Amino acid sequence: MTPEAVISATAGPTGNVGAAFYFHPDTLAKGKELGLDGMRFYILGRGGVLGDAESDVVASAFGYFSPALIAKLWNTAKETLDPREAGRVYHECCANVGRAKLADVEGLEAYCDAAEAVVAAAHPAALALFAGIAAEPRAEDLPGRAAQLAAVLRELRGSAHLLAVLASGLDPAVAHAIKRPEMVAAFGYESAPESSETDAAKLEAAEALTDQLLLPAYSQLSEEQGQALVDGINAMAAAYGV
Repeated sequence: MTPEAVISATAGPTGNVGAAFYFHPDTLAKGKELGLDGMRFYILGRGGVLGDAESDVVASAFGYFSPALIAKLWNTAKETLDPREAGRVYHECCANVGRAKLADVEGLEAYCDAAEAVVAAAHPAALALFAGIAAEPRAEDLPGRAAQLAAVLRELRGSAHLLAVLASGLDPAVAHAIKRPEMVAAFGYESAPESSETDAAKLEAAEALTDQLLLPAYSQLSEEQGQALVDGINAMAAAYGV
């Protein structure tokens, strides 16, 4: 497979698998055990790789959320748990869901090999959430490691896409409203910002630019590695039911 084909084939399932643990019952239970509700554990856990930063820093990395919502959730959550500790626990929650879902999935070793190659080749400049989660130690067992690598690759595309949105001249809040109109309120906005056909075209351009930004890293894969990445993430998505 060409690198372009691998990027296209893996984008959707990687996004789904990488996010599948966010609000999984086991993750929510762990958050409750730590004194955090689901959204606070999500914000503090996912953003915890950035350290004990100001909420504006976290909002800049997340990109699409209302900064006011991030400030409310981040600042109250870190009163309960240190952000770095939350990040590590959240990363382990990802591995635990993988262990529960992927134990019987074949091809995880080849998937992990290919995913690690992409992560190693990706330049972290301007990709804060990717750089943060990529620096976290990963599980040694294959199911846990594969799940964590899917989350890392999700942050790679997500961070690159945010950069591409800005480079395409589009406000992230507008991009979010176009792509996920049903989740405007959940991301902290009272109403959707106005958008136009021009904005929709800019979002399409941002998607294409995202692929271009990822191309150098994915070009490091051999054809066999590219196929293993595609086969592996599709098998994982089937096991997760996403």
